Amino acid sequence: MECLGTPNFAAMVVSTSAPWRSRRGIMRPENVCFSHREYSHLPSVRLRASAGSESCVAVNEGFADEEDYIKGGGSELFFVQMQQNKEMDEQSKLADKLPQISVEDGELDLVVIGCGPAGLALAAESANLGLSVGLVGPDLPFTNNYGVWEDEFKDLGLGRCIEHVWRDTIVYLDDGDPILIGRAYGRVSRHLLHEELLRRCVESGVSYLSSKVERIVEASSGHSLVVCERDIVIPSRLATVASGAASGKLLQYEVGGPRVSVQTAYGVEVEVENNPYDPSLMVFMDYRDHIKQKVQSLEGQYPTFLYAMPMSPTKVFFEETCLASKDAMPFDILKKKLMSRLETMGIRIIRTYEEEWSYIPVGGSLPNTEQKNLAFGAAASMVHPATGYSVVRSLSEAPKYASVIANILKRSHSKEIFTRGSSTGNISMQAWNTLWPQERKRQRSFFLFGLALILELDIEGIRTFFHTFFRLPNWLDVAGISGIDTVFS
Repeated sequence: MECLGTPNFAAMVVSTSAPWRSRRGIMRPENVCFSHREYSHLPSVRLRASAGSESCVAVNEGFADEEDYIKGGGSELFFVQMQQNKEMDEQSKLADKLPQISVEDGELDLVVIGCGPAGLALAAESANLGLSVGLVGPDLPFTNNYGVWEDEFKDLGLGRCIEHVWRDTIVYLDDGDPILIGRAYGRVSRHLLHEELLRRCVESGVSYLSSKVERIVEASSGHSLVVCERDIVIPSRLATVASGAASGKLLQYEVGGPRVSVQTAYGVEVEVENNPYDPSLMVFMDYRDHIKQKVQSLEGQYPTFLYAMPMSPTKVFFEETCLASKDAMPFDILKKKLMSRLETMGIRIIRTYEEEWSYIPVGGSLPNTEQKNLAFGAAASMVHPATGYSVVRSLSEAPKYASVIANILKRSHSKEIFTRGSSTGNISMQAWNTLWPQERKRQRSFFLFGLALILELDIEGIRTFFHTFFRLPNWLDVAGISGIDTVFS
């Protein structure tokens, strides 16, 4: 489950001095090591090994380097790809609704690479401002479940995409009194969100090509040549990458930045007997220890929580979530912990409707903001470092970012400053500075501090942390402690 709204956990770090406890020991998934022979049939296979490390990673055409591989799924790549390739028959195919990009039509103003919520939103907003926009990427449906604060999604004009609303959200940290957040929460219909964003693309005149992008080349004119599969080349004045976190083949990232960490979650939508949760409340976090009477296993020492959406007294979406880990907590361990939790709680599964494998890279380096190619969404490191949430930021910032791009292109066209690439870097920098101004970069550094803290906490430290967080006074948000990513949004 990817939550579209983001409680700003990192923002409360400065306001408490609780004696946090650290995790003891480091759990790492089995090292992934592919031999060159296994991939000898693939071109451009490179083996990289970290100094002093026993692990090695085969980087094939799909990933730029080892970090890109981790962003794309790493040791859990099989499950990540299985999630991405789910069949969602009720969602329309982009190719059935959008006209195909025709190279014969000449140069486009903008090519948006990637067809997730961020890519569709930016393409629609840009085309709505009069730009000729092409959308390029595999024609895949939205497969992740999304949760959102009801008022926040309504403010984006997407209220009708919510399929279920809970009057309040609740947090369980231990055997003490639970915490009510006091805000309605909704589950977003993947189908309705996909169709709404697609409708906006259709009405604004976006064209489309179902293809992977191999690379982006700068032409002698300073414009971009988007090179796709089958040697299809799409000329455009600017290209924006919105193809997810693992976009290292198309973008440059700052060198020497923080190491990327990972949030993983395993979920099931099921029909059950003996559901103990109130159907009118969405369970935002349940950190209670339901296996404390049993022998503790190694994986039991690592903090995970239950996220639960009771759709009815008997139909529930349960998800066991590791908020952040230096190495991805494997899905098989998360599944084992979830099933053990449900069994101990006396919840019996009668029918399983769907399984979900959620993998979200958090932290890591920012894009190099001096490069010509632009980015948006997770590719632009817009994922909140301490929580893993990003979609609401992408949807809310798409209109402003599109406006900046449109103004830049219109000014550059009138002044004819796209000449031999001499000024394109400066033009792109204006867009980058809108997405990542210095204040936003400072804010992200602060959130990275919060991530670093979360990575070190054991279960008791996590409970103490959130006991403090959920009792912060409202004036902290008013004072701007959390900036744009306000508390609970």
